[in-house]
Amino acid sequence: MLLALIGYFAVQYNTTNGGGGAPHCTASARTSPRGVDMTPEQAGNAATIAAVGVAKGLPDRALTIALATAMQESGLRNLPHGDRDSLGLFQQRTSMGWGTEEQIMDPVYSAGKFYDHLVQVKGYADLPLTEAAQEVQRSGYPEAYAKHEPEAVVIAAAFAGDGELACGGPAPTAPGDPEKVRTELTRIFAKSRTHTAPAEPRRTQNAAGKVTEAEVTFVEKKDGGASAARGSKVMAGWALANSRGTGVVRVSYGPASWVAGQARGEWQRLGPTGPQGKAGAPDPHRAEDGSVRIFVAQ
Repeated sequence: MLLALIGYFAVQYNTTNGGGGAPHCTASARTSPRGVDMTPEQAGNAATIAAVGVAKGLPDRALTIALATAMQESGLRNLPHGDRDSLGLFQQRTSMGWGTEEQIMDPVYSAGKFYDHLVQVKGYADLPLTEAAQEVQRSGYPEAYAKHEPEAVVIAAAFAGDGELACGGPAPTAPGDPEKVRTELTRIFAKSRTHTAPAEPRRTQNAAGKVTEAEVTFVEKKDGGASAARGSKVMAGWALANSRGTGVVRVSYGPASWVAGQARGEWQRLGPTGPQGKAGAPDPHRAEDGSVRIFVAQ
């Protein structure tokens, strides 16, 4: 039965009509020959963990430690249960002062608390991952974190470093929630102050006057430097990873664009012409330097 299920998933994963098939995400990095496959749920949680770390100005090593910890503790799932009163991505306990149940079940909060504790560990970036994670978690099985390090390195690179995230599956058919996209990313990056965002999503209409998409755009501030660029990358990855739950159908960042249901979920470079290839026509979805454009189905 197990082999049959594996075979079924493989068929669903690979039988794509552009970007169709079973919803999935794959993280890749130039430093690794193998990618890391994730469900949309896992990818969405990984994206939040990475985004919170980037918003705090932390290095990739911090992201790797946090991701490996969550992979061990919850399989990158926001669990409403655990050992004794453990909850959430990091299996944090209300009785140990991590917060209320509601707070711990909020991925943005729980990731933030993990990082707040991690940065208090002297020289955490130079410690073996197991030791750094254990200083925060106080687990009964501290050696278990180490086995997730290779995959966590790849995932961190895909969201914030020298890597890439691809998310395939059919395009959303129902209207999405652009306000959720704007609110969540604004909440994560509120203190970093590296980007500006519109007060509300901008709606676009087709020739018949029907609203087809709502656009949320984040623009790097001119003095944002490398921190703002890193923030843009993780924002774009967050939008892909959370596209199933928010109705995101297109993301443009730098010279590339991701379109739900197309190109096997991979990023494609945008040319200087429009979608019909008319010479000299600007591509309406192309992102200017220093901006992330997120389009949500309406």
